[in-house]
Amino acid sequence: MQAIREKIVEALLQRPGVTKVEVDAAMEVHRQEGVSIGEALVRKGLISEKELLLLLVRELHIPSLDLRHFKVDEKLRELIPERMARQYQLVPIAALGSGVTVALSDPFNVFAVDDLRSLTGKRIDIVMGAHSQVREAIDKLYNTSAQTTVAEISKDFDVGGLEIVGDVENEPNADVDSSGQAPIIRMVNLVIKEALRQRASDIHMEPTEGDMRVRYRIDGVLQDILDVPRESRSAVVVRIKIMARMDITMNQIPQDGRFKMRVTGKEVDFRVSILPTCHGPKIVMRILDKSGLSVGLEHLGFSPQSVAMINEYMLKPYGMILVTGPTGSGKSTTLYSMISRLNTPEKNIITVEDPVEYLLEGLTQIEVKADIGLTFAAGLRSILRQSPDIVMVGEIRDNETADIAIKASLTGQLVFSTLHTNDAAGALTRLVDMNVEPFLVASSLLMVCAQRLARKICPHCKEEIEIPPEAIERLQGHIDLKTKFYEGRGCERCRQTGYFGRFGLTELLIVDDTIRSMLLEGKMSDDIKKYARETQGMRTLWDDAIERLAQGQTTIAEVLRVATSEE
Repeated sequence: MQAIREKIVEALLQRPGVTKVEVDAAMEVHRQEGVSIGEALVRKGLISEKELLLLLVRELHIPSLDLRHFKVDEKLRELIPERMARQYQLVPIAALGSGVTVALSDPFNVFAVDDLRSLTGKRIDIVMGAHSQVREAIDKLYNTSAQTTVAEISKDFDVGGLEIVGDVENEPNADVDSSGQAPIIRMVNLVIKEALRQRASDIHMEPTEGDMRVRYRIDGVLQDILDVPRESRSAVVVRIKIMARMDITMNQIPQDGRFKMRVTGKEVDFRVSILPTCHGPKIVMRILDKSGLSVGLEHLGFSPQSVAMINEYMLKPYGMILVTGPTGSGKSTTLYSMISRLNTPEKNIITVEDPVEYLLEGLTQIEVKADIGLTFAAGLRSILRQSPDIVMVGEIRDNETADIAIKASLTGQLVFSTLHTNDAAGALTRLVDMNVEPFLVASSLLMVCAQRLARKICPHCKEEIEIPPEAIERLQGHIDLKTKFYEGRGCERCRQTGYFGRFGLTELLIVDDTIRSMLLEGKMSDDIKKYARETQGMRTLWDDAIERLAQGQTTIAEVLRVATSEE
């Protein structure tokens, strides 16, 4: 599949007017928003849906089907649940004997066929379909308009017990929410409460040419939930703007806001971002549940060894602790959990963040506003005059911020921050690459924690499997192949994904005297990592993932997705 991706990219780059920058931007949309590669390329205008289909058919040698002229037998909807059809964007078109034929729009989703095979117990044959045609066929087969989807979700589901904290209804613009708009209020409340029930971390409301697609990010993966009808889109946007105290008259510029809701007695924060697109405003609501921050690192799914080591080093009086990893790997949650543990009346804790995610009592929190000159570096420089005991910098992005943060850690403050690096050792050399003097890095750093989030097998449909032949070669020498391996079959509890919840994988690097000497000698991150593994006994992300696999907590596919072999 990787080779096919490269061929498609190559073919695109040969088209007149298509640049590598545009292709890279489309790939970033694919990674960040969870849409298929094809949808990202079409959305960016690099290729039409028809041309993409022809290209995929030619490269993959998979037949295509024009679904506009094909009527799907309604009996087939009993074979595949609607939620699975929407999750993988596929529709059953025929069932004969021991085989089922499905039309799908994203041939790069390698889990779709395996999950369908496990669910149906039948051989799965595939044909290609255009993305828009597949979505339309799904709607027709399952007879779902936006209104019926809302009704389906709300069936036997109480929308009560949900109130906005802060008396939004009495805001000056509240007249927009007249009695005639009550169904819109109910719809928005329903979307929010269902997101909380399904453990979503984000709610995406994305306008399309026809309606507004609503998706939840559950366990790190976006899943289709419902469609808001076109005629209700504007009212939904206005309702959310009022809740987040935004300007309802401004539609051509991005806006950020937040609101708080009390759900069955528990307060939950929501951070809202609205972005103008060619079809209208796109809304993303990040769900921030503070109740999970005070329960301790062990409840974030870290191994007992990692928790013990982090607890030891975060109680040091001064120095710097870094948490590294890609976007969405849980760095902020880990930092906030540490800060919550240290948040006592005798400590002066100040944070500078972009943006402030969780509002915590007892902390002084500053939000970066670059347009008025309040950058990370400027904020950090100012808060050091406030006599802090503990400082949290949301992210080290440049030399100035890195330099001030490191010098603060050398003058008596305990400093926490994040970096975007692939592993723990890479954080040390990244700081040097930012033109921070190696002796400052060596003197200040106490510990680096690299982390990832891996999905847990759903306990409600967990079953033992035989190790696939293609996985044996990857795991040979890393794990006893006589180990029992498990997967989730897929059930209503996990929305047919086979996964329920996530846990943290960690790689902890302790900066000792030898590593300090290696930094001063200009050693590369690979040399530092090798020393840490062989002498300190550091467990890498791969080691942690393999151990969790052996314990039956996750799947082979998930290990290979989130961790890389060290061999």
